[in-house]
Amino acid sequence: MTIPPIGMTPDEIMATLRSFKTHDMDWQSGRVFAYVYQPDETAAAVVRDAYMLYLTENCLDPTTFPSIAQLERDVVHMIAGLLQGDAQVAGNVTGGGTESILLAVKAARDWARAHRPHIAQPEMVLSRTAHAAFHKAAHYFGVKPVVVAFDPATFEADVAAMRAAITDNTILLVASAPCYSQGVVDPVPAIASLAQEYGLLCHVDACVGGIYLSFLRKLGYAVPPFDFSIPGVTSLSVDMHKYGYSAKGASVILYRDRALRRYQMFASTDTTGYTLINPTVLSSRSAGPIAGAWAILHHLGEAGYREIVATVQAATERLIAGIRAIDGLFVLGQPAMSMFSFASNDINVFHLADALRRRGWFLQPQFSTPLSPRNLHVSVTYGVAHNVEALLADLAACVDEVRQAPPTDPTLIQTLVSAIARDPSPATITELMATIGLQPGRLPQEMAVINDVLDALPDAVANEIVIDFFNNLY
Repeated sequence: MTIPPIGMTPDEIMATLRSFKTHDMDWQSGRVFAYVYQPDETAAAVVRDAYMLYLTENCLDPTTFPSIAQLERDVVHMIAGLLQGDAQVAGNVTGGGTESILLAVKAARDWARAHRPHIAQPEMVLSRTAHAAFHKAAHYFGVKPVVVAFDPATFEADVAAMRAAITDNTILLVASAPCYSQGVVDPVPAIASLAQEYGLLCHVDACVGGIYLSFLRKLGYAVPPFDFSIPGVTSLSVDMHKYGYSAKGASVILYRDRALRRYQMFASTDTTGYTLINPTVLSSRSAGPIAGAWAILHHLGEAGYREIVATVQAATERLIAGIRAIDGLFVLGQPAMSMFSFASNDINVFHLADALRRRGWFLQPQFSTPLSPRNLHVSVTYGVAHNVEALLADLAACVDEVRQAPPTDPTLIQTLVSAIARDPSPATITELMATIGLQPGRLPQEMAVINDVLDALPDAVANEIVIDFFNNLY
């Protein structure tokens, strides 16, 4: 494809873009229980208008656009207050939860360089339930991830295992509030206390839960403690573009004080160019997401967020009860909020996900671990809350459909896994995976058998397969 010799009209461009979306999941129908967090249309319009008002302004230089600094200060202070932080808490708006986590790990690494210069290979201790963004941060910043077990019944991080994993190289302990996969809040007070005992930093990943859990607590629900009210918590990440219902590209990273936040920043006067100072990972970035975050906080206010959380939590409770009532399904752990996962001992949930998708629903497949079964993740948001009963009806029908259908031949799965183990070369893996629908340059229509194989392979091999596939997709 090349740049067209003559430009298209605006109508032609929009028609073409709409045509590209033909095969996308219709999230606006409220049937996608992941990825999209949509408020009502009035609130969404406020966010869009604020975003577009600041689409072109560049966060790179607040001396040129001082209003951006004001918007960011306001958002940070509002979220810090919600998370029970005091006037010493400092932070920034980032492009998403992953960037917030990257910065927390980068700050911990640079803090250790200043305060523990003898450490040549810094380590952070985290549960297997912690988000993959921590592994990405470890990969980017040269911090070794020391992964420990979790309680297979509650899905909470195992604090005793974390204690046993601490070494002279440890710089950071990680807690989730909640973990994305099962919606379970870790024992944050115990983890933060452990960090204090050893003089370590403690980051709480509240990307999905920070706003929701705070308002759930205001509604009178028993919410496990997780925020700056706990001594020893040194940083928190909270996403605005999830249960804050802002536009994509807005998260907040918070630190106990400015002294710690300083380690996330980067500056350079070492070139012939302008002075570069980056509080976050990116240099140039649109101020649109920050304006959208500011706008939704002011539009909804405390009363609006309370109403949304009450509606979503009631829908979540109905959905969990309905899933538990379907023969063969069970919910994992004790979810603390509006996200959870469920599994089955007698049907293949990967096939169940495909059956639901054929009916227009999207639930997120998650692989097994030595302590947990394969499962389907559900995120309940305001935009899907009205569809709980419809989902339960189709879910029950799909369970019967999968139960009556021929299962995946286990011999096929084992044959492929054994063949990959014998010859793990990229060419062989590509050829073998193509036989079950994972073909280079094309998105598969159904994922069950592909997920069966990936789930059966060692993580390192499965990771390479996925990387190769996406490397060839674009």
